Amino acid sequence: MDAGSHSISSGKNSAAAVQRPPLQEAGSRPYMPPLSTTSRNPAAKCYGDRFIPDRSAMDMDMAHYLLTETKKDKENAAAIAASPSKEAYRRLLAEKLLNNRTRILAFRNKPPEPENVFAADTVSSHQAKPAKQRRYIPQSAERTLDAPDLVDDYYLNLMDWGSSNVLSIALGDTMYLWDASSGSTSELVTVEEDNGPITSVSWAPDGRHLAIGLNSSDIQLWDTSSNRLLRTLKGVHESRVGSLAWNNNILTTGGMDGRIVNNDVRIRDHAVQTYQGHSQEVCGLKWSGSGQQLASGGNDNLLHIWDVSMASSMPSAGRNQWLHRLEDHMAAVKALAWCPFQSNLLATGGGGSDRCIKFWNTHTGACLNSVDTGSQVCSLLWNKNERELLSSHGFTQNQLTLWKYPSMVKMAELTGHTSRVLFMAQSPDGCTVASAAADETLRFWNVFGTPEVAKPAPKASQSGMFSSSFAHIR
Repeated sequence: MDAGSHSISSGKNSAAAVQRPPLQEAGSRPYMPPLSTTSRNPAAKCYGDRFIPDRSAMDMDMAHYLLTETKKDKENAAAIAASPSKEAYRRLLAEKLLNNRTRILAFRNKPPEPENVFAADTVSSHQAKPAKQRRYIPQSAERTLDAPDLVDDYYLNLMDWGSSNVLSIALGDTMYLWDASSGSTSELVTVEEDNGPITSVSWAPDGRHLAIGLNSSDIQLWDTSSNRLLRTLKGVHESRVGSLAWNNNILTTGGMDGRIVNNDVRIRDHAVQTYQGHSQEVCGLKWSGSGQQLASGGNDNLLHIWDVSMASSMPSAGRNQWLHRLEDHMAAVKALAWCPFQSNLLATGGGGSDRCIKFWNTHTGACLNSVDTGSQVCSLLWNKNERELLSSHGFTQNQLTLWKYPSMVKMAELTGHTSRVLFMAQSPDGCTVASAAADETLRFWNVFGTPEVAKPAPKASQSGMFSSSFAHIR
């Protein structure tokens, strides 16, 4: 069990908290200008640091000749002038030796001037590989909203951002929708006190239908465009449903009973497969981008990888065998994130007694790397546009940390929350990250920058599929 977790509360906090309207501006932190950086002056001349001495002064034959000539001139100038043989020798020596001095310790070709070398290298290097400017990462949240009655429970999953750019967040017994395009807030549903509080939420791929898990073990399916309850799934679990994950028309649910169930929302007998491998609450569920593998994390410190190909060979609603059972984490495994640029790469985070982010090859089950973050890992998100990973943490700093992958060098630490950052969700374009913490605030961070190519809009056919499927089974 994760030491930093709290038991679930009813969501009814102090009277002062109740009076606060949900998802209203709480005031942003003052803007912090980017840190000033010193850059090297490109106009400054550089002559290099290599020095090759001129060794003509060390010409031993020439030195001997000059010394000898000087001495003889002083001692017997008349005799030298009267001796034609010695005069001829002197001229010959000067022509052969003095005229060839530059050949000694000389380059075959004359080297270019240092200034020309620097200019040529600079131009060619810029043409070959233009320098990439480092992205500026704002250190403060762009927007802060109040989130009163947010349940402080590490094992729940109370926030999700759909493909229609609407953020859903559960505050106690009530599900709120915040439209990122307009900034407007609406209340979807307040569940009965006997069924609440809400314990999990997940958008369907169409961005229109929303699944809500309850403390009573029921699962509700809503059409958010018409604010209609389409279906309630009962009897799937024996206790609260803390995690949800969609794979096309399959809604996978994880409960405190340790069971994982695949529910086909198109048919009346929805429970089609069961994964049994956890002995305690399932607090993390994520399907891979291909929809072929499911990762599940539990309060039993276990991480399982389930494969569709193995499940399809088993009888319906039967127990399926895991592909990998991984026991490296020393605390609850809630934070799960599949890599967007490598299909078999999974990042996982452990609770307060573990504090590690681990990377896995889900084909082989090998642990590729493990990084001790120093604090409880609550959530993980990959950057869709760069090779970066964002993690949210609990005690002691309650921060968000941006890592460069695969070096795992810290690029930025975003602070502002005063309690553990339990949940994170990413906007459809991959730029903005929303974080919700036990301090009852919801903050938005422009941490992933601007994508080069806009993502295509979700297909309308998916929405029609869900509507027609729910219509005949209500």
